[in-house]
Amino acid sequence: MFAVLAVTTPLMVQAQNSTEFKSYTQAIGGSNQSYEMVAIPGGEFMMGSPAGEKGRGQDEGPQHKVKIEPFWMGKYEVIWDIYDLFTTKNIEKEMAARYPQGADLSKTDASTRPSPSYVDMSFGMGRAGYPAINMTQYAAIKFCAWLYDKTGVFYRLPTEAEWEYACRAGTKTAYSFGDDPKLLPQYAVFKGNSGSAYKKTGTKKPNPWGLHDMHGNVLEWTMDQYIPDYYAKKAKGTVNEPWAPVTMLYPNSTRGGSWDDEPADLRSAKRIPSDPAWKILDPQNPKSDWWLTSASFVGFRIVRPAKTPSKEEIAAYYGIKPIKDY
Repeated sequence: MFAVLAVTTPLMVQAQNSTEFKSYTQAIGGSNQSYEMVAIPGGEFMMGSPAGEKGRGQDEGPQHKVKIEPFWMGKYEVIWDIYDLFTTKNIEKEMAARYPQGADLSKTDASTRPSPSYVDMSFGMGRAGYPAINMTQYAAIKFCAWLYDKTGVFYRLPTEAEWEYACRAGTKTAYSFGDDPKLLPQYAVFKGNSGSAYKKTGTKKPNPWGLHDMHGNVLEWTMDQYIPDYYAKKAKGTVNEPWAPVTMLYPNSTRGGSWDDEPADLRSAKRIPSDPAWKILDPQNPKSDWWLTSASFVGFRIVRPAKTPSKEEIAAYYGIKPIKDY
């Protein structure tokens, strides 16, 4: 349970209780950083890919109808400039000294934070303006908890269904821009144009709903356990949950493909499970709950549901404990 659950400010109340559902920018107190959130309308869509789609995997079917409630989603993947504020208290204090207006470190001193990484996790590919990478799903969830402490607004990872719905942006084609992978260089950073490294966020065209890098640049965590036959189970009615709760460390679902992936892996319906190999170079024993030393292709973006969950639901989400490696 987070003590901050009982703490609000007029700014926080306005952010959570506003009746207007529109895109906005979330300022991060005590820093010069902010994060743009895009309003995603609710609706229904067919999740998964049709049998004839080129590059389709068996885990992408059968297609099934999913109803999605309205939510906001990050316009960009979370960048190092913001993630570093979460991982290092010294950075946050330095930013608070530079930008004292609105700074209140008491709200975040109790946040659970990553242990320091033993190497630069950007691996020299770029930091300012580039997507944060190499974090575990657990670390991404704790980042959301830290951001809640900072802002009073509930943020979380998207479900697989929310992610695909937002990526498609009303389209039914393999990519949000159509079926022709020859158009990918206009919309995505991938193996064919990356030069073996990620790029700054927002350098490519957005999808129809204004979201950048939904295809490529870095894979993005979802809040789901990866279950290969989950769609088949939903079709049979043996599972009814809107998302697959995490009960094991591996595998969990990532989406979108990365700078190191082929075009087929960037399709809207593509599902990519996490793998223990993403930690293979970690010298720690047990391996870190926070960092993936061999996953420079994995990052995340966040969402905010239009309907704020109860304080108990928020505490339960953020209170997920790490599952140890053995």
